[in-house]
Amino acid sequence: MASDAKAQTEVKEPELDLDIDGDEGSVEGNSRWYTDTVTGAELADYAPVKGCMVIRPYGYALWENIKEALDGMIKETGHSNAYFPLFIPESFLKKEAEHVEGFAPECAVVTHGGGKKLEEPLIVRPTSETIINYMFAKWVHSWRDLPLLINQWANVVRWEMRTRLFLRTAEFLWQEGHTAHATEEEAEAEAKTMLECYRKLAEDWLALPVLTGEKTERERFAGAVRTYCIEAMMRDGKALQAGTSHFLGQNFAKAFDIKFQSQAGQLEYAWQTSWGVSTRLIGAVVLGHGDEKGLILPPRIAPIQTVVVPIYKTDAEKETVLSSCRELETALKAAGIRVHVDDRDNHTPGFKFNHWELRGVPLRINIGPRDVAGNVVEIARRDNQEKMRGVAREGLPATIKDLLETVQKAIFERALKFRRDNTVKATTYEEMKTILKDKSVFVETHWDGTSEDEGKIKEECKATIRCLPFAFEPVEGTCMYTGRKTTRRVIFAKAY
Repeated sequence: MASDAKAQTEVKEPELDLDIDGDEGSVEGNSRWYTDTVTGAELADYAPVKGCMVIRPYGYALWENIKEALDGMIKETGHSNAYFPLFIPESFLKKEAEHVEGFAPECAVVTHGGGKKLEEPLIVRPTSETIINYMFAKWVHSWRDLPLLINQWANVVRWEMRTRLFLRTAEFLWQEGHTAHATEEEAEAEAKTMLECYRKLAEDWLALPVLTGEKTERERFAGAVRTYCIEAMMRDGKALQAGTSHFLGQNFAKAFDIKFQSQAGQLEYAWQTSWGVSTRLIGAVVLGHGDEKGLILPPRIAPIQTVVVPIYKTDAEKETVLSSCRELETALKAAGIRVHVDDRDNHTPGFKFNHWELRGVPLRINIGPRDVAGNVVEIARRDNQEKMRGVAREGLPATIKDLLETVQKAIFERALKFRRDNTVKATTYEEMKTILKDKSVFVETHWDGTSEDEGKIKEECKATIRCLPFAFEPVEGTCMYTGRKTTRRVIFAKAY
């Protein structure tokens, strides 16, 4: 097999510099690896409107696989999909004071329509709490109407000043769940149930180990009582908030008059939640697993799980090899494997190898004339570059399925080890500043500071409290900033 591959001259695409820390706006500078990978792998491209992106077919296929996995979990937990308007009356946003204050700077506002000035400006939805709660008020009358469990797959607009493909764009795709409940306990349980769905999505599908926990008051969603989150570490040591679930209490119910008659005959306000993840998850996969060659995609979400590359020199060999590749393609598809045969005749095998490595395809099967004669194939793994030669064709679909699961697990374990190796403890503020001065890591430390203290630390260290992890048991210690005794520990990190 190896001699077949070397028979033609390899044309390699340029390798990318894995340097993803630094100025978000720089193309030639520190963010070049990320930008080059996203555009080179044809996940997305820049739109003519500043801050917006075009999601290309390969990137959209990746999103569809993520969406399908999560949509199944959402429906399994009893939620139904619906759709609500893109435009929200400006007065709706003003009904919940914290909400309008939190989103006002990011809102896009429509003042004219049909050639006329509108009587009331319309907000292009940055999130849908207000419009959905307006409808909830119409639909909820009795305790029998509860719980109301609604999910929406949609686009939203937030007028971001500094943008980066997938991670932060003016318009992005997401899912947003909104629920109403009869009791505080039900709503609280709902918020945590959906956070667990997000954890499963991140770890079981995206192969990204995450910390689950609660946000501080400073980082809380505008209008929420409590915000829960999943936080992932990227390959540069920075944190990425990958999903949030909010316990809203009765804040929006009171603002929109969502009342119901309880079983006891009393008129009460509903208790609510909202929760969401977005196409930012694609950025998380890129930054969480990629290397100098480009993407490394977890098999469960990869648009193409296995690519087959035919290798030949003569027309006679071409016919024999391509026929063998097509037979294998049919067998793999029948086994439920997403497979593609790269039969382009205007590129060398070496060019194709680099092409699919950049796109992160988990497995590559190389087939040359001698492989056909020997009824074997060569398999190359994208995650660790390992090559397996002389793999028998008999039972190959089962072999590939098992190997895809092995790769999925290996990618997760690699990311988990990286997070463990890059999580450090700090007992004083000076120690944390020294740690974060030269590198990006997760810093575990005791905390009993205020929101104002958090703000000062963010200014000085460019780091924020990512969450109060659920996994952290209370341990007696001293707050690294105030010196007060506390049992609470948090994770500080620089973040995207």
